[in-house]
Amino acid sequence: MPQNNSSQFVMDVIEVETFLNAPPQGFSVEHCAGRRVVKWDQENSCVFIDEFQSSKGKVVFCNSPGRKVTVRNLGEYTCLRRRLTSRRIYVLVSACTHTTTKFKDNKYINDPALGYYVVVINGNHPMIRWETERGLDMTISSVAGESYTVDVDLSTALHGWVGENFQILVDGEKVKPSWRDMHFTIKYHSDALFDFAYWFGFSKRQFKITYHGR
Repeated sequence: MPQNNSSQFVMDVIEVETFLNAPPQGFSVEHCAGRRVVKWDQENSCVFIDEFQSSKGKVVFCNSPGRKVTVRNLGEYTCLRRRLTSRRIYVLVSACTHTTTKFKDNKYINDPALGYYVVVINGNHPMIRWETERGLDMTISSVAGESYTVDVDLSTALHGWVGENFQILVDGEKVKPSWRDMHFTIKYHSDALFDFAYWFGFSKRQFKITYHGR
């Protein structure tokens, strides 16, 4: 588990109960009205975790914007970009048996999660910082007068870190999970009156952060 701000640290994947029972440096957990409230150092971390229901009750990360963060002007975008490339990024992912389950009415719903994990990415690591800056430059060429939705995809990094043989113990049996929610989203919302690309869904972008070895 990471305990310092060294730029040599790349990433970690921590089972959520381990994270909550022994929070890393800069995090603390309080019990309040039947839920666990997580407080964190906003000067050194970027947390993109919505409140969720764990096997031991509701968990709330204070002051987290959730998986989707919205910026409304160039100043907010510049601030977010600086934070992403200088701090550790925390995202909650789900381990499932399968990605989806099909029902008779042809509707798809997500399988219940086998467990939750916190993915930690060091945005200050030289390679991660370079990938993030390049990805933002390629997906958000201009933030003046246009709206964008950008998914920052961590799937390649996650799969690279856990490896092909990663398994979870479920009811005494080892299960190879399918991963879900391996991203966070940046929404730049412009006040432009004729933002046709955004209206018609043509402004959705994506870039990946990859894994470079332990």
